[in-house]
Amino acid sequence: MSTSTNPETPTAGDNVENAIELQEVAGLSQGQIVRRRFFRHKGALAGLTVLIGTILLAVTSVGVGPVSGWWMWTGYETGNPMTNAGGAPTMTLSPPALGDHPFGQDELGRDIFARVMHGTQTSLMVMFVIGIVATVIGVLIGSVAGYYRGKRDTALMRFTDLVITVPTIVIGAVIGKLSGGISGIVFAVSLGLILWTTLSRLVRGEFLALREREFVDAARVAGASSRRIIFKHILPNAIGTIIVSATLLMSSAILLETALSYLGFGITAPEISLGQMIQTYQQAFSTRPWLFWWPGLFIVVIALSVNFIGDGLRDAFDPRQKRIPSERKMAKAMEADASAQRALTTTLPPSSGKLAGL
Repeated sequence: MSTSTNPETPTAGDNVENAIELQEVAGLSQGQIVRRRFFRHKGALAGLTVLIGTILLAVTSVGVGPVSGWWMWTGYETGNPMTNAGGAPTMTLSPPALGDHPFGQDELGRDIFARVMHGTQTSLMVMFVIGIVATVIGVLIGSVAGYYRGKRDTALMRFTDLVITVPTIVIGAVIGKLSGGISGIVFAVSLGLILWTTLSRLVRGEFLALREREFVDAARVAGASSRRIIFKHILPNAIGTIIVSATLLMSSAILLETALSYLGFGITAPEISLGQMIQTYQQAFSTRPWLFWWPGLFIVVIALSVNFIGDGLRDAFDPRQKRIPSERKMAKAMEADASAQRALTTTLPPSSGKLAGL
């Protein structure tokens, strides 16, 4: 007689994994569970460390506004003598030394390290402003469309489709061309006004699902207003999707700013951004490549760091994402389970002897 097993039946390994996970999160709030999962994600932790280090380096080295930094150059001084031939970087690995111009100098004698730090500040500012503006607009439109449905949903989603049909880089190029050398803040706000479409659709989907839950019906019965239900009951339950989407949006925002500045439609001189530096020094790629390498390196580092953080947040907020326990924990849990079964077997009275005496 053959026996068949149900593929959906949990195995011993699955039971052990579930037991380990439940034991680790027992007594913790939702916020503590998310924070615990995020800091266990090695990629996200590395990305967060690198991003914080990049921000601190950019802010403290050249300062912000009237506050000066610890670096000797501002990046705007011209006529400095060339320390190395052709303005080559003075930084060396053997022996380790920075020198006066670790990233080199351009044809005017300006320090590239200071200019890269200024450009990093501008690009980070643009990234965060775009993320904030696009998130606010996307959450408002998506929440209203998903909660009220009907004509409001139709009108808002058709407007969203209209914005999606126009390529983002074309709209950004038109805004930059009409403004003729806009500041970083204005440029970031302008891009944030057109980058909210994907987030609004995700938020709408979350609200369509959450508005049918029991806690929303209970809030309606209790007399809560629609605004209170949206912002106090539904929105906190959709915060995971919003945070992850906003993080990934910021990663694409810095690449878009780089592309527009490289094409000459974004931030222009005298302001400095990483994309604008690549556009300025593109002719020197074959003769003085260090002028091109350093801005590109910081763009890649920032974009990858934000992407890793977004992946960690997605895994932390998604309850379906399970972390595989280590072999040591698995072995320890299985040994404890086997010991418990043996103890239970020894404590049960033998049934064969009772049956024999009857």
